[in-house]
Amino acid sequence: MRRKICSLLALLLAAPALLAAPIGDAAADKMPALIRDAEIERTLREYTVPIFKAAGLDPLAVHVFILQSDQINAFVAGGENLFLYTGLLVRTQRPGQLIGVVAHESGHIAGGHLVRAQQEMNDAPIQTMIEAVLSGQVLLRYTRIIEASADAAALGFLDKLHWSARGMAEFLRILEVQEHITYGHLDPYLINHPLTSDRIDVVEQHVAQSPWADVPDPPDWVKQHNRMVAKLAGFLWPFQQVMIKYPLSDTSVPARYARAIAYWRAGDINTGVSIMNQLTTEFPNDPYFWEQKGQILFDAARGPEAIDAYSRAAKLAPDEPLISMELANVQIEQEDPSLLPAAIDELKVVVRTENRDPDAWRMLGIAYGRSGQIGLASWALAESSAAAGNDKEARQRASQAMKQLPMGSPEWLRSQDIFTAPKPTDEKSSGGISG
Repeated sequence: MRRKICSLLALLLAAPALLAAPIGDAAADKMPALIRDAEIERTLREYTVPIFKAAGLDPLAVHVFILQSDQINAFVAGGENLFLYTGLLVRTQRPGQLIGVVAHESGHIAGGHLVRAQQEMNDAPIQTMIEAVLSGQVLLRYTRIIEASADAAALGFLDKLHWSARGMAEFLRILEVQEHITYGHLDPYLINHPLTSDRIDVVEQHVAQSPWADVPDPPDWVKQHNRMVAKLAGFLWPFQQVMIKYPLSDTSVPARYARAIAYWRAGDINTGVSIMNQLTTEFPNDPYFWEQKGQILFDAARGPEAIDAYSRAAKLAPDEPLISMELANVQIEQEDPSLLPAAIDELKVVVRTENRDPDAWRMLGIAYGRSGQIGLASWALAESSAAAGNDKEARQRASQAMKQLPMGSPEWLRSQDIFTAPKPTDEKSSGGISG
């Protein structure tokens, strides 16, 4: 597989712990990249699932996506899809602040604040959805009344969970400071979430009267949050900025994690591996440290060692499809035919849950192709094109698959579904964005 370089990031897509891929012509249009990371997504699930349940939403129906951008922003689009910018994640100082944002966004979903006529967007590929929102094809800026309504709903969700709303108030104050330091522009979050003193006053008054105001963030969540911020900093910030925030004198786990990634990205692979060796020795049952070690080793062309690290991670976290996908990709890249059956088995499990991920399907197609199973390769590549929203290519691949696969087989039937799917109209999709 060829390497993809994410705009603004020299991140390897082939087998990263932090998967980053441009959205459409992201480099040209400066659209944020969609980031996939097993550890960060696990952390966000810990925070979001209880909120979604409190809001009366089905946690399995609400999908959370991470977009790489230094801007502070979050929005809901295409139904129950929540998008969080990395700039927002790293500016939250503790879990309660991020939870406040999620609770607010859940208030928009539960309150039906999205544009009603958005069915066309609900099943659109994620890339298409983001492009539509950020290019202005889909836009809804919320009024003071709607924002207040979402705030009230969020406070209700937090009370229902017996969680403190203090973090929500703290984040509004962070936004207030940001609002006064604009340098000629406002972050999108402030544009789509009109901030008023009344909103802040209402939330702070609620905190003052709430019996749950002083409930602390769970210690495990604090650890997860600190690791998430450190990991994002290591991947996204310049080396010197990482070293300022996480100096050598800081021997905490998040600091060492950030420095390991930063050294590796700066080309000092040996130091990065050395730090990850320390972390995996101290925490031998932590799958995400083994995953990160695997990524660094793979980038250093130490394939067999990378496979060992990824295999350890996959055994420790058997329900993390992204780790399984990374392991399979490293196996494929070794160009060793004996490793292909294992890679195929890994990816067949991955696509059951990651069926909207074009890269998972593409990897499966490559593995089938290299193992000589051309019909299955064409089918998997058709699925990849369909997931990416490339309908013309998907139909071409599906047509090839139908000629090569046994008629009536599950893969043949699925190829037929792709081939006969209605062609998209020229009419623009409509949708809703909640700030």
